[in-house]
Amino acid sequence: MKFPKQHTLKDIAQLINCDYVGNDDFPVLGMNEIHVVEPGDIVFVDHPKYYDKALNSAATIVLINKEVACPEGKALLISDDPFRDFNKLSNHFKPFKSANSQISDSAVIGEGTIIQPNCFIGHNVTIGKYCVIHSNVSIYDDAIIGDNVTIHAGTVLGANAFYYKKRPEGFDRLLSCGRVVLEDNVDLGAACTIDRGVTGDTRIKEGTKIDNFVQVGHDTVIGKKCLIAAQVGVAGCVIIGDEVTIWGQVGITSGITIGSKAVISAKSGVSKSLEGGKSYFGIPADDFRSKYKEIAAIKKIPEILDMLKNQQKN
Repeated sequence: MKFPKQHTLKDIAQLINCDYVGNDDFPVLGMNEIHVVEPGDIVFVDHPKYYDKALNSAATIVLINKEVACPEGKALLISDDPFRDFNKLSNHFKPFKSANSQISDSAVIGEGTIIQPNCFIGHNVTIGKYCVIHSNVSIYDDAIIGDNVTIHAGTVLGANAFYYKKRPEGFDRLLSCGRVVLEDNVDLGAACTIDRGVTGDTRIKEGTKIDNFVQVGHDTVIGKKCLIAAQVGVAGCVIIGDEVTIWGQVGITSGITIGSKAVISAKSGVSKSLEGGKSYFGIPADDFRSKYKEIAAIKKIPEILDMLKNQQKN
């Protein structure tokens, strides 16, 4: 998320009431999660395991819970609770605004687009030309929808990221202030849920077709001309290449990459990154050749056990 204007390190430190390392006028342009940061962004880190990753990322301002050596050309914000203070910044720069109408006055809807009854369209939503938005669709604030997009009944774009920090008193939610972006010629089935990015975009690229009851997590990017069948669950921060086919009830863990033109068979569980151009199935999912060898080996277990028993008798 980029701020409306440039701020200084001192400005940001005063907003969250913390100490800092760096020049007072060090420029701060925005804030983002570590996988999408750019120079000028704030990234937060609150566990020593990830200090190096944050300090060596593209972010030039690190919100951290310990004063450490500051890399050259960067600045630190020293906080006793970076998670809390990242939320403070999200709430300051992108506060929640309640709606007072079903279609916000700030929404922009293109020529020839049809909005069926009982839809909700939030603030600053942009919808392109010749789209069809069926009844009871909810499109939260800031979503961007291209031309010739079809969204079927009951689908929700822009719900919160499923991102929590465990506290003694319960779970603390990381505020979501990113967007959902659907490019041209995307189709979404009924009752899909596409979560917004934490600070960046959850993006579905041109020509992708998604069936009913599909969940897409925060900051995930789905490539062009993909086919995703019903009841697929994709976690956050997943990168799916172009022309990938994912059949029904596949589950995909967070933070992995699936290469272009991969095919994942129904009910598979994807727990690691997969190369493109191959077919996969199983739990955990693996390419067909490896999986069939595994199945063949498993089928030999009774034979091996019988052989061992015979050897013991002899």
